[in-house]
Amino acid sequence: MSKLSTRDHLLEVGLLTFHQHGYTATGIQEILESARVPKGSFYHHFGSKEEFAREVVLQYVRRETEHIEKVLKNSKLSPLKRLRLYFKELSKIYGQTAPISGCLLGAFSLEVSNRSEVLRTLLSDSFQGWQKAIEEVLHSAVQEKELSPNIRTAELAAYLLNGWEGAVVRSLADKSDKPFDTFISLSFSLLLRA
Repeated sequence: MSKLSTRDHLLEVGLLTFHQHGYTATGIQEILESARVPKGSFYHHFGSKEEFAREVVLQYVRRETEHIEKVLKNSKLSPLKRLRLYFKELSKIYGQTAPISGCLLGAFSLEVSNRSEVLRTLLSDSFQGWQKAIEEVLHSAVQEKELSPNIRTAELAAYLLNGWEGAVVRSLADKSDKPFDTFISLSFSLLLRA
């Protein structure tokens, strides 16, 4: 196994620290101490905290895209089975038993979108990409007659993603995975029926 470059190591530490503590509560010094990297190395790779945060979000999105590829594009399962499995896995990855609960995109959206246009745009684009992946699965479900041909897949994908993010916030507030269970149960029993 190859050793991470200094840049990649900083991104790994930054991802963990930002996800755990948020953008505002995380200082560059804290990242440097956790990474055991000198300040000069940080500024060799990143011009500012905002630039660093942008790269951290891109790293997070790359990982989420890999998960989407693995689950949502698994043609061995029907589209709605894929989608249900995807949300169930997300509830384990970001739920209360996870090492760090919550969604970095959602947390950053609440915390920095009014402060940084660069990060706000990146977050919006990331949500759009995520929504598009959900929409593609819904479109496949329509083609395979799992869903009515009258379903507006783009709007339903937006609704599901927004509902999921709401469940994430509620899960954090309640310190419970019940919001995930409710989201999945009602989405698939009421919204996602033929």
